[in-house]
Amino acid sequence: MLYRTSGQFKTTYRADQALFPIRQDAFLLGVILLFAWVILPFTASEFAFQTLLIPVLIYALAATGLNILTGYAGQLSLGTGAFMGVGAYACYKMITIFPEMNLLLAVLMSGFFSAGVGVMFGLPSLRIKGFYLAIATLAAQFFLIWLFEKWAWLYNYNASGAIQVPNVDIFGIAVAGPLASSQTQYYFVLIVVTLLTILTINLTRGSLGRSWKAVRDMDIAAELIGINLLKAKLMAFAVSSYIVGVSGALFVFLWRGAAEPNLFDIELSFRVLFIAIIGGLGSILGNYLGAILIVALPVILNTVPGVIGLEIKSATVEHINVMIVGALIVFFLIVEPHGLARLWALIREKLIIWPFPH
Repeated sequence: MLYRTSGQFKTTYRADQALFPIRQDAFLLGVILLFAWVILPFTASEFAFQTLLIPVLIYALAATGLNILTGYAGQLSLGTGAFMGVGAYACYKMITIFPEMNLLLAVLMSGFFSAGVGVMFGLPSLRIKGFYLAIATLAAQFFLIWLFEKWAWLYNYNASGAIQVPNVDIFGIAVAGPLASSQTQYYFVLIVVTLLTILTINLTRGSLGRSWKAVRDMDIAAELIGINLLKAKLMAFAVSSYIVGVSGALFVFLWRGAAEPNLFDIELSFRVLFIAIIGGLGSILGNYLGAILIVALPVILNTVPGVIGLEIKSATVEHINVMIVGALIVFFLIVEPHGLARLWALIREKLIIWPFPH
């Protein structure tokens, strides 16, 4: 079978705790990266880039940021959309104030503004938790959306109140704006997402990640064994908000092209939360699986009925999409709280011990 592990021996603790203790996992990841970096960019259509590939990467990155805070550190948040907006507006201001600034640098720096705002709204986590913390982050959501609407300096006093992405070049290649090609935008997003995913994996597997998990499981016990709750929680808010802010900059500059304040409303926060729940809290892989499902589901519902000869109105398709997503959330919360990532882990375990699964 594909996952036959005979002959793969571990002689050190380092080998046993490696990122890929089974060689087939590394091979599978290599195949996925080959498709993502080489095959898909040269075979996908414009429709596939704009409706599937780019949004999947951006939503997966946003869910990764939320997962650090909720899945690893156990701190509930309903303000993801607003923190994405902070990153988007910060990137927009840097690009308009410094037109010669490299877009990659602007995107990565925009996350620091979101991290600062996230830490500020994360301070209540030192005294409150659970439902009350979720309400505090929800207040951040509404306050930031109000700020995006009322502070005209953020959108350069545009009469429409929206931000328009200008044409941005890197080494003479149009990366953002109306002149940029979807293939170039996809590669830009893929580079940023790959870098931050590697960073996230290393953080969650290190001492900081272990302290987050301890705080998540029982913060009082974590404090008793010497973990600084102030540092652990605020670092979780900072790292989470940074990644979410970068995803917000990518969301506007490399996909939407323009944005109004209501683009970052509570609906976006819930969409990212649904991706994290369906994919699996406390899992990096789950963010990608959940994003693929949430992004691809509306596309499938819009195309499949036409292929088989059924005529369904777009409003009906939207209602069906909401119903399916809601049913999936209820299903995973009841049947498998760890989401799609856990289902894949079970399939992998069955393959490893085949033909004697138990």
